[in-house]
Amino acid sequence: MKKTLLIALFILPMLVVHAQQPTPKNPKDPDSAIQINQPMKVVEISANAIFIKVEHEPEFPGGTEKLYQYLEKNLRYPAAAKENNIQGKVFVTFVVEKDGSLTGIKVKKSLSRETDAEAIRLIQASPKWNPGVLNGRAVRVQYTLPVVFALAD
Repeated sequence: MKKTLLIALFILPMLVVHAQQPTPKNPKDPDSAIQINQPMKVVEISANAIFIKVEHEPEFPGGTEKLYQYLEKNLRYPAAAKENNIQGKVFVTFVVEKDGSLTGIKVKKSLSRETDAEAIRLIQASPKWNPGVLNGRAVRVQYTLPVVFALAD
């Protein structure tokens, strides 16, 4: 009985320790264990690279609320779109450069020729944005913005 108890006392801690090991990525390769809580690797950033995901997203000066105010104040509903009761969203994509300027402005999802042109005009007339940040440095970031066209009832 004492031998069985001693054996159990030695085996139980080994099972607990083994159970806390990370599971391997490839079950056939035990050396490929998942690394937990490893620091992020610093990636060399190309001068012209365009990012989609960054630590700090680009931002309109003053934040999202100011962006909505800017769009509402400056949007000129095209006459042809009003006459044809065209309503919806135009998705505009552009690059926020390191200095906050906007380049590569184009329509990603169209509504009509007139609303598309107005959405592009709005973005072109926008003030410089606060650039996106990655690894503590300003970087070029691709951004997509919906411009809403809605007629009042």
